[in-house]
Amino acid sequence: MTQTPERINGGLSAGGDGGPAPGHSLAALKGAGRQVLDVLLPPHCLKCRMPVDEPGSLCATCWNAITSLGSPACGVCGLPFEFNAGDYALCSGCIRRRAVYERARSVFAYDDASRDLILGFKHADRTEAAPAFARWLARAAGGMAAEADIVAPVPLHWTRFWRRRYNQSAILASALARRLDKPVIPDLLMRVRRTPPQGGLGGAGRYRKVRGVLKLTPRFADRVRGWRVLLIDDVYTAGATAEACARVLLRGGAGAVDLLTLARVVRPGNQSEP
Repeated sequence: MTQTPERINGGLSAGGDGGPAPGHSLAALKGAGRQVLDVLLPPHCLKCRMPVDEPGSLCATCWNAITSLGSPACGVCGLPFEFNAGDYALCSGCIRRRAVYERARSVFAYDDASRDLILGFKHADRTEAAPAFARWLARAAGGMAAEADIVAPVPLHWTRFWRRRYNQSAILASALARRLDKPVIPDLLMRVRRTPPQGGLGGAGRYRKVRGVLKLTPRFADRVRGWRVLLIDDVYTAGATAEACARVLLRGGAGAVDLLTLARVVRPGNQSEP
């Protein structure tokens, strides 16, 4: 029988005696505090640091430079198509070899326009962007968000975590879970061996590098059965790490795995036709 994960996000209840709900008072306080902060510390573009109207946003120039991803796209891996062939059309790569995860979706293309945004979040402590990224991820998730039982990040090896001080994928997963009101398990998966940087490796090399390096955290081994897991990562490159995570989860009894990333590599010329 499917085990349903417990909710971790509570809500504020309305006040009694006809008074304002605590949530209303809290919202008013937050609004006043926001106005003060905007005067003292005006909001800046997440990418170029130019002034913007809203915190956690991009200026018009940076927003227009970003290549957003969505339909039309491969029904499995989310690779963008040049024309609409239907919701269930597959790219040539997925026709040749289906991924073990069910669906993958991304917010925008990883390219010159978005690289600084990702690298700042990943390596330069620009974690204040997480709430904005969570909003974008929630929109890109579509039906995957409603169907998910649990949200979990791609894990980081402890040596990289120690050096970086945070797992960017775990921060994304937690921010998204709060927005979706879904349970999140930051350590559902673990890396048991550190892998060298995969830059410059082709797809086959990346698959070899991640073979056997991931496992289900033992205390969740009996709880994951039947869950539909929404797996979160920052960048989708060749899909090797995502597939390795999905295989571990499915072997552990998960019902299905979907993948959601902030960005994905779309190399020139590899926008596929179905």
